[in-house]
Parts: sequence; C-alpha cells; structure tokens
Amino acid sequence: MARIVIDAGHGGRDYGAVYEGRREKDDNLRLAMLVGDILKQNGVDVVYTRTSDVYNTPLEKARMGNEAGADYFVSIHRNAFPTPNTVSGVETLVYNDSGVKAEMARNINSNLEQLGFVNLGVKERPDLAVLRRTQIPALLVEAGFIDSNIDNELLDRNYEAVARAIADGILETIQPEVPYYKVQVGLFRNENNANRLLEQLVSEGFPAYINYADGYYKVLVGAFQDLAQARDQEQRLRDYGYETVVVR
Repeated sequence: MARIVIDAGHGGRDYGAVYEGRREKDDNLRLAMLVGDILKQNGVDVVYTRTSDVYNTPLEKARMGNEAGADYFVSIHRNAFPTPNTVSGVETLVYNDSGVKAEMARNINSNLEQLGFVNLGVKERPDLAVLRRTQIPALLVEAGFIDSNIDNELLDRNYEAVARAIADGILETIQPEVPYYKVQVGLFRNENNANRLLEQLVSEGFPAYINYADGYYKVLVGAFQDLAQARDQEQRLRDYGYETVVVR
C-alpha cells in the first residue's frame, strides 16, 4: 500500500495569500482533507502535516514527510499575483521536471484542466523547502489563483470535484493498472443543466461532481476500485429515481 503525505500549505499565524478576506490557509486545509479522504477510500495510507489551523515551518513539514516513511509528498496551495484578476489557472511545482513526480504533476494538471481551469503547466522551483528538503518525490499543487474571481468560482462551485481531480491524478500515477468505476447520472451539453443536477445530488448527500470532456458535462458520483461498490452506489441512486450507468 502506498503512503502519501498530504500537506495543507500555511496555517496558524501564516495566512498565505489573502484576497477580499479569503485566506489561502483555509482553502488549502479544506482541499487537503478532501483529497486525503478520497485517497483513503481508494486504499492509500494518508499522513497529514496538519488537520487543523496550526503553523509549521516548511522545514518542519519536509521533516514530517521524511519521517513518515512515505512514498510521496503532495503539498496543496493556492496561487496569487501582484495585481488581482490578472492571471488565472493551475500549475504544479517540482524540484526538477523529471521522474514520477513530474508525471504525477502533469496528471493532476490535466485533470484540473478538465474542470475548466487554465493549465499553466509544471514549473521547476528548487528554492522551495518542501520540495528541496524532502527525500521522497514531492510536488506542490497551486489549485488556482486566490485573487482570481474566475478560479474562485470554479473552486467554490464544487470543492469535491477539484479534490477528486487532484486525487485522481495521484492515483493514475501510482496505480495506473487499477480501473476506477464511477456512476454517471447525467450527460449534458449545457453546463447549467449539469449544475442543477449536481446541486440536487449534493443536497441528497451524494458525493457528486462534474467532469467536462469531449464537449460534454458529465455528472458523476464516486470513484471505486471495486465494481461491487460502484453497483451499490448505483442502486442507491436508482432508489432515488435516477437513471444511471457505471463507467470506467
């Protein structure tokens, strides 16, 4: 079983970037916990650098990663630009653009791009302590710009989908041979129709999200390695009156 350290960037007295009262440390923690939950549901051993609003230095976080006996270190952040609403998009930072960490970074960026984010690519940042001081493959995900209204709207519309895109990028890298089953509840050309179905599903307690691909907005629920679990979720949805199909 793979073990992954999930780091929610900043925390405590370190707010990270701030925009109109929105604090990066809060977005980071919420996303990190969701990503970790999805990974655990798929058989990954997850270690968090923090699960509450506390501060650790970047060196301390790198040390946590090294001492956890983990296979990978993934830090979750939001980006910022000196002039608000000038730049938008996602990027993932690595110490150097090579090896499994770079592959994982590209998989994460590609999945986030499918949600509507601009893909700004993989960037080398050897000066960052959490990348330089970790002794395992490490990357830092910049999940959109906190000072971009476009990116904030994409994130706020569905945190679950963003977290799942990051988690799926990780899983695609470390478990490429394992198929994932998802329950498709709707397929739309019109984004508003997809959002209405999404809101209804979420209000009923289903872990739904939207994936945009090939000109269609796909409303999906869950991601399962076990086909039987996907079938169980499908039956629950059908009990609520939804027409569904299990997809790989």
